Amino acid sequence: MRGALGRIVGRLWLRRTLRFRITSVATVVTLVVLLLLAVQTSRGIGPLLVDSADEQLQTILDEAVSHVRAGTEPDDSAVGVRARVLDTAGTPVDGGPPPPLDPGDIRTLKAGTPMLDQSENPPLRWLGTVASAPDGSQRLVVVGTTLTGYVAAQHSALNWLVVAAIIGSAAAGVATWLAVRSSLRPVERLRGAATRLPPGRRLPLPTAHDELRSLAAALNGLLARRDDASERLRRFTGDAAHELRSPVASIRVQAEVAVVNPDPDFAHEVLTEVVHESERLSTLVEGLLTLARSDAGELPPAEPVDVVTAAREAVDRQRDGGPVVAVTTPSGACWVQAAPAEVDLVLDNLLRNAVRHARAQVTVTVLPRASTVWLLVDDDGHGVAQEHRERVFDRFYRVQDDRARTSGGSGLGLALVAEVVRRRGGSVAVGESPEGGARFQVRWWALTT
Repeated sequence: MRGALGRIVGRLWLRRTLRFRITSVATVVTLVVLLLLAVQTSRGIGPLLVDSADEQLQTILDEAVSHVRAGTEPDDSAVGVRARVLDTAGTPVDGGPPPPLDPGDIRTLKAGTPMLDQSENPPLRWLGTVASAPDGSQRLVVVGTTLTGYVAAQHSALNWLVVAAIIGSAAAGVATWLAVRSSLRPVERLRGAATRLPPGRRLPLPTAHDELRSLAAALNGLLARRDDASERLRRFTGDAAHELRSPVASIRVQAEVAVVNPDPDFAHEVLTEVVHESERLSTLVEGLLTLARSDAGELPPAEPVDVVTAAREAVDRQRDGGPVVAVTTPSGACWVQAAPAEVDLVLDNLLRNAVRHARAQVTVTVLPRASTVWLLVDDDGHGVAQEHRERVFDRFYRVQDDRARTSGGSGLGLALVAEVVRRRGGSVAVGESPEGGARFQVRWWALTT
């Protein structure tokens, strides 16, 4: 029950504005602190009254002791002060009535310790000391006074201090409300400016190097990333629509031709072309889905994968009739932490790209290093010019657009390679092959045992 009530109160609290919460906390904390100070201060009023009485009593006690030592009667002229001379047992020797002191009080006063008798109303304060009379007898000289207003002063002080605490906490709450409103006004202006900001524009940075400037800089960074993501999405959507339009249109045209010309031989040729375009369309859609899942942050679970075995299997999957594909691997295994499908995707796309552009030979090499595993795919084709090497891994980017379209390339293969390798902490690069063509280099972090 308490837990449910606490959750309800927590939700209601979090629904309040930041200004309300800060003001409430500041007001409550101020009130608690001032109330504690009021209680402690009211308790200190009593000791202050007692100290003031002790100063007066000590002066009268010193004079009374002087009279006792001289053999004369003490002067009891001070208003409200009682000066008495007793023997060491507490019996009056000055002819007056017995003082309201019990044996314990007598022992305390003989020890020179002041005493406060709160059983009386008002309380009595006593000071005492032992003095020697001229005949050598020991006398206990005590002086006392009533602490009029002792209790009332404490109660009145507490009441006034509580009122002052309430007023002070209310003033602190109002001041906090105004201060928070003033502090949040630039933030509100910043929020309004951010909502009205057109694409490509940035928030102006305040001149003061404070938290507001840091917030504006962070928002500008967020806006830059938003614009960049929007631009990438716009390009990606446009390129995807353009790429999908080509095979779909080709399939539609071939089907319409087959309907108009029902010749079986011609229909077989059309169906063969439709199958080719369908495969191209399926490859393109699968690549788009893979990139979409990667952009969404979906990362399949990693496990140890032997790149040597995967490279040999990828070479075996290549069709006959194309360039010769050779593989050079170490005798042992080279383990990396990745998903097996990711390693296969990297190898298949790099080999498919190399076979497409090679003249006669493709070489796959696996090189183990101290903490990394390198995969090199070389071909003897025309290579990749220096000005294209930075963008060759971009989505839908083609070095030779016409050739790539006729040979079946979608412009997504190398982008997929870069995406799956980089999200595992690796890197990809393209350079010049010893055979004169292109060399694609993939670096994975080796699995340490």
